[in-house]
Amino acid sequence: IGHPEIFPLLLTAKTQEIFNCRPDEDVTEKNCFKCIKKEDIIQNLKTRANTSDFHPLKKVILEYPGEELLVVFDPKLQYGQNFYIVASEEAKENLLKSAATAEETEETEENREETLEVHKPWVSLGSEKEVEEESVKERDTKIKYKISRVRRKFGAPITFTDKNASDEKDSYAEYMPYEDDTFSIKMLERDVGVQMVPKVREISTQTKWTYPKNASTQYCPRHLSNEEKAESLSSETLKEFLTSVHIRMEIALQQNEIMNVFFDDWKALTEDETSSGGKPDVYLKAHESFTDVEYLKNRAISCVHWHPTIHGLIALSTIEQPLSEEQVNLSNKSLLHQSVILLWSFFDPICPQLILKAPEDIYCFQFSPSDPNIIAGGCVNGQIVLWDISKYEKKLQSTNPVADEIPDSSEAEPTVMAAWVVQPEESSTEPPLVIHCAASSIPYSHTKPTTDIHWLPSNFLDEQKGGTSENRDENRLQLVTCSPDCSIIFWDIPSIEHREKFLAEKVKEQKGSNMLPDVADTDYADNDLDLYWKPLIKINLHERDTNTEYGPTRIILRELQYSYKTSGKAKSLSALKALPKESPYTEMSTSSSRNLEVLENISTNFFAGNEDGEVVYSHWKMKIDTNSAKPVSQKHSQKYTLHIETINTLQKSPFFKDIFLSIGGQKFAIWKEGVASGPILQSSCSAGRYTAGQWSLTRPGVFFIGRDNGNIDIWDLLKKTHEPSYFQNISKSIITFISPSSASAEQHFLAVSDDLGVLHILEICQTLCHPSSNEHASVLDYFEREVKYLK
Repeated sequence: IGHPEIFPLLLTAKTQEIFNCRPDEDVTEKNCFKCIKKEDIIQNLKTRANTSDFHPLKKVILEYPGEELLVVFDPKLQYGQNFYIVASEEAKENLLKSAATAEETEETEENREETLEVHKPWVSLGSEKEVEEESVKERDTKIKYKISRVRRKFGAPITFTDKNASDEKDSYAEYMPYEDDTFSIKMLERDVGVQMVPKVREISTQTKWTYPKNASTQYCPRHLSNEEKAESLSSETLKEFLTSVHIRMEIALQQNEIMNVFFDDWKALTEDETSSGGKPDVYLKAHESFTDVEYLKNRAISCVHWHPTIHGLIALSTIEQPLSEEQVNLSNKSLLHQSVILLWSFFDPICPQLILKAPEDIYCFQFSPSDPNIIAGGCVNGQIVLWDISKYEKKLQSTNPVADEIPDSSEAEPTVMAAWVVQPEESSTEPPLVIHCAASSIPYSHTKPTTDIHWLPSNFLDEQKGGTSENRDENRLQLVTCSPDCSIIFWDIPSIEHREKFLAEKVKEQKGSNMLPDVADTDYADNDLDLYWKPLIKINLHERDTNTEYGPTRIILRELQYSYKTSGKAKSLSALKALPKESPYTEMSTSSSRNLEVLENISTNFFAGNEDGEVVYSHWKMKIDTNSAKPVSQKHSQKYTLHIETINTLQKSPFFKDIFLSIGGQKFAIWKEGVASGPILQSSCSAGRYTAGQWSLTRPGVFFIGRDNGNIDIWDLLKKTHEPSYFQNISKSIITFISPSSASAEQHFLAVSDDLGVLHILEICQTLCHPSSNEHASVLDYFEREVKYLK
């Protein structure tokens, strides 16, 4: 740039050797010029043709007017290559002249250094006067003393003896310090030198240091016989003691009723300082991260859940990342990818502890609250899949050093799934692969991905007994799922009796066709059961007037009540058929294998969030008419339009039963059941998208929201309601799921996943874990004020 006559040139080692311009040998940084004849360069172009290093500058070389070209060595790559050519005679002469003048200046500088060694006389410029003024001079006249001695005592021997000074009168005189007014001169100015030193501080303690030594004490409890106990209780000493202290005990009990003696004043003091304007240290500390090259590469984590009983065990499911049309056409790797759920442990993070194989990618899953060994998952093709990991319970607990302190989940409520488990043989090097033990029938499942799944509470109503039945597992609605195909489905888990009957029919068919099965019945039963397991109740969401369908993506079941009616006729099952089309919002259909019991009535309240960003509250009830034996449906529903994109989170508060959080698009909202005017709190539109969210398990006013830029927004309603109180970047990609966990009273974790297949385990700081003394009441008061404001 600025030198059009200079052209960069790259010379290889072979060319450098041909033209004698090798660096550090023929040319150096100081002597960097080399003149090469134009004829030699043209000859090199003819012999080597396109392989010649001068070929890029062939036109420049041929048009050069002179006979020799100046090639300059450029070790600092000022022009981009190790050499460059000067393409004009004028620039060539200027460079050579500048090099010659530079050599002459170096010689003159060397001669000048030699001449500088000549010593010259020192010429004073007045500095010696300042030195003389600053030097110390004696101005006072010295006092002279003359001491004489007799000549005859010179050289005489000297003897020293002890003598008391107090014995002699004038042997010594004491001079005490005193202030002399004569010399009280006030100093107006003084030059002093000051040197700074580190701050010195002395510290002492009252602890007395003793030599440490090991000591141990062994004791055993004192046991009294029944006679000794009776004698002690009836003794006069005990009666006198109780008589003397009962008044003080009464006063202490009264004081305990008046105030809390266990109140922590120090903790309350720190809370007051924090609330008065202090800035506590709020952070999410990285604790662990999980990823896998085989199962998580090019996959997005769709769902994450902690094991309910085993500390440090977490499960995650993945789905295929959304690809563009070009990537779909060029790549076929997704066809070979396995659909699995991975179980990881904090105490062995190298590889998964367990792999649950599924027929399709799992969009959502849940551990059973009554038996954590049972896992239900929803697939992207709409199927519902069940796994039983009770066989590997001891293996999973063995990875936890504190597994002995955790209660055995085998003591929990028994489940009908425990007896029909089919598992492969374990491998000593690879994690066990668990095959699903049941999958729903595809024609009766959802037609679109299952986006949400929940285990239902056990509140079966028995009208004959007038109470709640707890021992009839085969009659319980145990699962509810929803999907964008505009349906909400209730499932009952297949029982052992149904499975044994199914196997008996299969064996009978095999014998009738004179064909013996090659494998055990249990080996092929799991695949054939896919044709058997069907839903019990299906509710289709649509609007009465416009017949507009709503595709629910998230659901919260507020209440579920149902009862069965015993009948000896199998045809009574046909009484549950599709509802009339004029019924508002819903349709209901059933498919069950029971021939003795049939649902007599069912009612449920639920919130649902759909693909259009709408929140729907529905109270649905169905009852069989005794006269016509047809189902009669009643429906009351309310619809709220707030979000403009698909709702990805709909979660009930763990502290308030009627408060729930909805997240979708660029907004989130907090709702209260029974308030028909809308949400009690809604955020403004953010710059990015909210992709996931969860309430805090320990603080009523705190919740976490994940964003599409990899940030986690931490909202604290007691501090701010218009913007997040804190935020922290976790990933460089989209946050897909958030799951909190309370490992102990002092340690809490937050699992955050992204669409790059990485699961981040974060430790929540103490400020975000420990609520203040009145936080629950303060948050409840805030919600009530917002409800009054809406009214």
